Amino acid sequence: MTVKAYGAHAGDQPLESMDITRRAPGAHDVQIDIAYCGVCHSDIHQVRAEWAGTLYPCVPGHEIVGRVAAVGAHVSGFKPGDLVGVGCIVDSCKHCADCDEGLENYCDHMVGTYNGPTSDAPGHTLGGYSQQVVVHERYVLRIRHPEAQLAAVAPLLCAGITTYSPLRHWKVGPGHKVGVVGIGGLGHMGIKLAHAMGAHVVAFTTSESKREAAKALGADEVVVSRNPAEMAAHANSFDFILNTVAVPHDLDAFFVLLKRDGTMTLVGAPASPHPSPEVFNLILKRRSLAGSAIGGIPETQEMLDFCAEHGIVADIEMIRADQINDAYERMLKGDVKYRFVIDNASLAA
Repeated sequence: MTVKAYGAHAGDQPLESMDITRRAPGAHDVQIDIAYCGVCHSDIHQVRAEWAGTLYPCVPGHEIVGRVAAVGAHVSGFKPGDLVGVGCIVDSCKHCADCDEGLENYCDHMVGTYNGPTSDAPGHTLGGYSQQVVVHERYVLRIRHPEAQLAAVAPLLCAGITTYSPLRHWKVGPGHKVGVVGIGGLGHMGIKLAHAMGAHVVAFTTSESKREAAKALGADEVVVSRNPAEMAAHANSFDFILNTVAVPHDLDAFFVLLKRDGTMTLVGAPASPHPSPEVFNLILKRRSLAGSAIGGIPETQEMLDFCAEHGIVADIEMIRADQINDAYERMLKGDVKYRFVIDNASLAA
């Protein structure tokens, strides 16, 4: 079937309206009418070929929410009308150790929601800046939030799971002091989630003007990282730091804030590497530097259920599809609180 979408034909060209083809639902497929799609910072890197391997035409979007339009003959878990979501993964090998553990995000053959290999035309996956998507039922997620919150649920499919997964893996909870570096699309979700998990949350920002906004999100304390005295006051005190910043910066300034055996996990993905950390800041306190990439399907469903239970959604600004190029420029300037979401009904205009 042919549907409307927004995408780019080359890395140096703006996104534009285009027609794309979706396959007819197979026996295990779910066809989804997309209501909203979140806009992720990684969409910019990918569509502009700042990361290797971009395939064109590139239709971004991996924060997809909508309603089931049709299901294949062997689908039992979903029915037409259900509220559902699709995140960053639409396929994997299904039989490796990672897939067996529900960690499809680490499968060597994981297929991304866009720019991944597929037998469907044009030979690679096309994402959620479109009217419809067809996905194997294994990778479809149930949404239990009220329908009125649906647009604000969309960013949970990437920003939410990207921050939830490391917080869960490193067992953040009551009695823990947790830092969140950066108060953007990822960071604002990290603050909300860590707060809901019962941790004492300290937000780090380079801007004094964001202090009150961070507290409103759930931060117990806010540190302006450009203030040496404020940083020094927290030396050797954090159990865990979630670093969401997607531009290269000095990691050592945060390592010295960790307790012995503390961990800092990076989830922001810059276009170029961070400066190498000073090894003595790690070995003298047995501190750890780690990374984390999105989450598997079971954990993403767990995250959605946790957020529904605790009333957590993203703070969003709704845009039309034809505003996406301006939205990209605003994102690069940090001019959004805190996530853009496309109203996919505007694709028909």
